[in-house]
Amino acid sequence: MLRLKTLALSAAVLAALHAPSYAQRATPDHAPEIATGYAEKAGKSAHKFMVAAANPLATQAGYQMLKQGGSAVDAAIAMQMVLTLVEPQSSGIGGGSFLMYADAKRVQSYDGRETAPAAADEHLFQDKDGKPVSREVGVVGGRSTGAPGVLRMLELAHKQHGRLPWKTLFQPAIKLAADGFAVSPRLNALLSWDKFLSRDPVARAYFFDEQGKPRPVGYLLKNPELARTLREIADGGADAFYKGRIASDIAAKVASHPTNPGLLTAADIAGYQAKERDPVCSDYKKWTVCGAPPPSSGGIAIAQMLGILEYKDISPYKPVNGELTAEGIHLFTEAGRLAYADRNRYVADTDFVPLPGKGVSAMLDKGYLKQRAALIGQQSMGKAKYGTPDTMQVAWGADTAIDKPSTSHLVAVDAYGGSLSMTTSVEDAFGARQMVDGFMLNNQLTDFSFDSQDADGPIANRVQAGKRPRSAMSPTLVFEKGTHKLVLATGSPGGSTIINYVAKVLVGTLDWGLDVQQAISLPNIGSRNGPTELEAGRVSRAVVEQLKARGHDIREYDQNSGLQGIQRRVVNGKLEWFGGADPRREGVVLGD
Repeated sequence: MLRLKTLALSAAVLAALHAPSYAQRATPDHAPEIATGYAEKAGKSAHKFMVAAANPLATQAGYQMLKQGGSAVDAAIAMQMVLTLVEPQSSGIGGGSFLMYADAKRVQSYDGRETAPAAADEHLFQDKDGKPVSREVGVVGGRSTGAPGVLRMLELAHKQHGRLPWKTLFQPAIKLAADGFAVSPRLNALLSWDKFLSRDPVARAYFFDEQGKPRPVGYLLKNPELARTLREIADGGADAFYKGRIASDIAAKVASHPTNPGLLTAADIAGYQAKERDPVCSDYKKWTVCGAPPPSSGGIAIAQMLGILEYKDISPYKPVNGELTAEGIHLFTEAGRLAYADRNRYVADTDFVPLPGKGVSAMLDKGYLKQRAALIGQQSMGKAKYGTPDTMQVAWGADTAIDKPSTSHLVAVDAYGGSLSMTTSVEDAFGARQMVDGFMLNNQLTDFSFDSQDADGPIANRVQAGKRPRSAMSPTLVFEKGTHKLVLATGSPGGSTIINYVAKVLVGTLDWGLDVQQAISLPNIGSRNGPTELEAGRVSRAVVEQLKARGHDIREYDQNSGLQGIQRRVVNGKLEWFGGADPRREGVVLGD
């Protein structure tokens, strides 16, 4: 087992090995983080257990927990704490998360999504005339911060499935925070790109030098404030975060922003509750696919896409020598248009807003999805209209959320039959650009619709006190339909494009027979019920022209996914875990 001190010194080397091309790349303004390169990766095999996370130091922390006899949940907690330190632009204890867990007994879905303050209402992101404020005004400052949920969620999962003591799981992150870690190329690139972070004096002093330049690649960055925070949580449990010093510090930071103060109070934080909800599970061909329910839209949207592709079979249109076909892209993006149309109209926090008619079952009804699939023809439909699921009794307006979270994903399988897929986020890159007690605060409330109603009625995903904003996070577990054995654990960051990223991996593995690394490495494609979006430079000109001839409005740009996946395979009669990490980020896979 590698020592953490060695890891701190070797982080830059590891990152360079796995991501050698970190020049900033052009990314459209709807992407949550800039793209920082693409470097091919090979998958990894193991037989006992496996973990994968978005940073080598986080992966190593999870691997250590499994080596010590820990569960997948134990590994996830250790990885999240390290990610709080080494990948602060993407996730952390100041944010929220959705987690899918399965063992031989059942599949569970944990909701650690942030909640709106008690004082918030539907006008939170509107000016005095009722018009939506700009993206910058919405995101940067205290206004956008909701009560963080990830620690309460992890505490709930640990009580049910932890094997190691809670305190043990924090030690890798505490040691790295105290001793320092080497700034990675990706963190440096994001610091160079962001124009808001240095406005916060605490963040400026930590991330930048006296001249205002970002800490360089390889710089040994120490975070004693986070070490103190994590020690308190390790000793006192999640209550140490939600009740007392840390909660008061968060509330004070939110309220004291000089231009954009927020409404979150210590009482809002103390009252936060993580929830266990029924997962969204549906059969696709010979598999059962399970994802997160509302307030995540990911589970429903992916199930709808797969359900539509059951009637418009995509399996014959496999990539040829790694090159996607025009027909495969056409079917995938048209299915996405239909699913996103329903998502944008209906899905929100179901504690506040009911789904149409009979709920999830109506939106995933085979007859309904067959009707939706029949809308796919030879020409692109351009923009799909939302459907009307059976027994629909409500009408909602069209959502106007920013919905572009900066996010991370991790997966784990343990030696006891437990498997986990967890997506975690602070929303935008570096969240609200507010640092307190060593970590970044989320700006998750901007995932609500800025408008509260339109001509069709109130918007389902409008701001309401105590409500959880809609998410696209899509942690996913796939099982054999008959045996219920795990086939795949996967997920991704990427804002509202997450749904397409994860669906691509599912189609790649289940329909096209690729291994999970090959599927992750496929060009990213999709439509969010607008243009057909293709990863820049990864789809041939001939295919692009064929798509244009079929009416597709093409947009090519760097699609900054961060997929992780672990797949169960049988090789020479022996069970094997095979893991993959996204070549677009710094993630690695480890296992025994």
